[in-house]
Amino acid sequence: MRRMNRTPLLICALLAALAVTGCNKGNTPASPTTDNTKGGSVPQAPAHVDGTPQLALTPDSVHIEYRVWGQGEPAIVLIHGWACDWNYWKAQIDPLKSKYTVVALNLAGHGASARNRSDWSIGNYGEDVATVVRQLRNRQVILVGHSMGGDVALEATRRIGDRVIGIIVVDSLKSIGLPPMPRREIERQLAPFRANFIETTRSYVADKMFAKGANPVLRQKVAYDMSLEPADVGIASMQSLLAMDFGALLADIHVPVLAINSDLGPTDEARIRKQLPGFKVDVLEHTGHFLMMEAPERFNPLLLKDIETLLQRRPAA
Repeated sequence: MRRMNRTPLLICALLAALAVTGCNKGNTPASPTTDNTKGGSVPQAPAHVDGTPQLALTPDSVHIEYRVWGQGEPAIVLIHGWACDWNYWKAQIDPLKSKYTVVALNLAGHGASARNRSDWSIGNYGEDVATVVRQLRNRQVILVGHSMGGDVALEATRRIGDRVIGIIVVDSLKSIGLPPMPRREIERQLAPFRANFIETTRSYVADKMFAKGANPVLRQKVAYDMSLEPADVGIASMQSLLAMDFGALLADIHVPVLAINSDLGPTDEARIRKQLPGFKVDVLEHTGHFLMMEAPERFNPLLLKDIETLLQRRPAA
């Protein structure tokens, strides 16, 4: 679990900015593989034992670790943020698995997934998610992305196709509708991380990503955990995230997008809706960037509500 803002929206453009932003060539592979399965044949994935690690191999030969719980329809695919891993969703597994299939994965370079890759773009992370979804038996999928995972969910949707019936983002996509960040500003933001990745990450996460009065143990654990991300992966991912240009990407998104955001930074719902019609946000007060961990007793009912909303909006089969 790990992330940031773009001045907080920066690395929240980082985290929620690492939850927002991709301008350069790595962001969108030229020919994304799309699975347009729509009620037809679905790949026959191997049967699973709840929570047992499984592997999927991406087109660029990177092994992605994922875990599956439950048997219901649709599959709820949980995507972690920058410098995080699937464990950041632990408080959501039990409430979801009694009704739906739940999938939690580690993006390449995170957790137990492989890191034999040089292009750490949001587009390639989207392909990680699409690769896992192609192995699922479910005919319909809802993508849930925290921070950078929200951007990844958009990229995954354009690759997966009609099986995705909706997206839920968590403290993410707050910079939609703002001008892309200039290259000089991106480099200025990255400079401290290049100089000392571990200390800069720890201090940024602890100081900027939690609300006043947050649990100090959780604050320090997350800051420490995120600082252990390999620096080359973390910096390249952050660069791609901060360079995010949503223009072309959003033109390919034809499913509803809902958000559950903290009140640590503002969400301009009206501005975002100009590019994402139908966008709607619930704001969880008195929380920080990791609201699904900080207040699961308040977060989980909102997540279940949004899933039901998307199921009601889904097109007839």
